[in-house]
Amino acid sequence: MPKIYLIHGWDGSPDEPMHAWLKQKLTDKGFEVVVPKMPGAETPHIEPWLAKMKEVVGVPDEQTYFIGHSIGCQAVLRYLTTLPEQTKVAGVFLIAPWMFLDDEAIAEDGEEASAIQKEWESAPLDWNKLKNKTKNFICQFSDNDPFVLLEKNKELFAEKINAEILIDNEKGHFTEDDGVTENQRVVDWFVKLK
Repeated sequence: MPKIYLIHGWDGSPDEPMHAWLKQKLTDKGFEVVVPKMPGAETPHIEPWLAKMKEVVGVPDEQTYFIGHSIGCQAVLRYLTTLPEQTKVAGVFLIAPWMFLDDEAIAEDGEEASAIQKEWESAPLDWNKLKNKTKNFICQFSDNDPFVLLEKNKELFAEKINAEILIDNEKGHFTEDDGVTENQRVVDWFVKLK
């Protein structure tokens, strides 16, 4: 059975409405869906998140898919680069992915938030290793995300991993606060790929 790992974002949880909805809908479509609670979600750091993914996922295979949301996208990408060269996965769907955030928006949350942003933005990522992990990368952005620098990030993901780019209107950062509790585009993509 194909398996999907859904990795939530900064200050997020498996219980967020969109994540719970996706888990139910994708389970109904014949996928096994795992949504782990990531450690220290309010102050996420790279190493503990990678350790959690290694613990939960182990070594994926060509029946394994990933969904990331926000910082969870980076966790997925960074985890994939730690895998043996020959390891391939079925596909990766990134919701509100970023390598660059709006400095001013993050600074409003204080020095600790800025330090977390800097950690994730400045840690190197092996794009060459990453792009060989799957032929199916897709990035879903919103045109009014208050945190993600749309143009800079969409160009980066398209160039570095040949990601398909989707841009939705007025979905913010794809959170409940933005009125997003469902995400049909994710379900449609998985059904098409399966």
